[in-house]
Amino acid sequence: MTVQKKLSALLLFLSLANSLFSQDTKKEFDRSPQNIGSVLVFAGTGWYRHPEVAAISGWLARQAPALKMQVDVSENPHDLLTILPKYKVLVLNNNTELTAILDARHQAAVRDWYLKGGGIVALHAALVRQTEWKWFNDLAGCDFDSDSEYLEARVVVDPKAKDHPTVRGHGMSFRYKADWTNHDRTVTGLKGFQVLLRVDESSYDPVRDYFKTRGGKAMGKDHPIAWLHTNDGGRFFYTELGHDVRSLNTPFGRQHVNEAIRWAAGLAPLSKVGK
Repeated sequence: MTVQKKLSALLLFLSLANSLFSQDTKKEFDRSPQNIGSVLVFAGTGWYRHPEVAAISGWLARQAPALKMQVDVSENPHDLLTILPKYKVLVLNNNTELTAILDARHQAAVRDWYLKGGGIVALHAALVRQTEWKWFNDLAGCDFDSDSEYLEARVVVDPKAKDHPTVRGHGMSFRYKADWTNHDRTVTGLKGFQVLLRVDESSYDPVRDYFKTRGGKAMGKDHPIAWLHTNDGGRFFYTELGHDVRSLNTPFGRQHVNEAIRWAAGLAPLSKVGK
């Protein structure tokens, strides 16, 4: 066989292989979850970084089939400038002190995207050291004061929120284990805010020893741990869960976070679309 014939045969083989690969790729895509919207998990941190941030990003990515949404993960602030507009939801994974890694351009990009209808789901330490970013601090409603050890506590559902998909079906109170955060003020009564859950501080020690020697303060009888905020065009959800995978990977934790993401995207609850 001449060199020219060998080359022609090789090109034909590569063409057929590429066609078959493309068909297989298409079939694989067709078997993937229905991508109703999409989710960007941002895990960059500017101050203290929880050891399980990467594990939580992985856990969130694995929720894609249950969510029926595409989930992507990034720690690159540049992505907030370039690809955030394609997403419906931004999940903030324990992003302490965002102003240390997000400059004015990044902050404006997030704000403008939110004002156009974006949804933000903030986990645990996403409300730590955010007072320098006034817009986000106002959106969240409060900042960090101190926290507890990983403890079981009594969680109470706000009566007005008992039918919200993020908390529905677990009774008006239940026991749950997590790292509970004390905030510098309560969001109860703030315009546009709805408290979903509170924690009963009489059921656990709300300030761990580290913060007892550093002026840490419990919040008292009104200690919200999950809430919504719907001012300014977008949807904001915060939960104290998410210090580590243990506080998320339970029937309640999965429901709580997955329904929060669906709510932030403006999509129907999973209970209505099927799992």
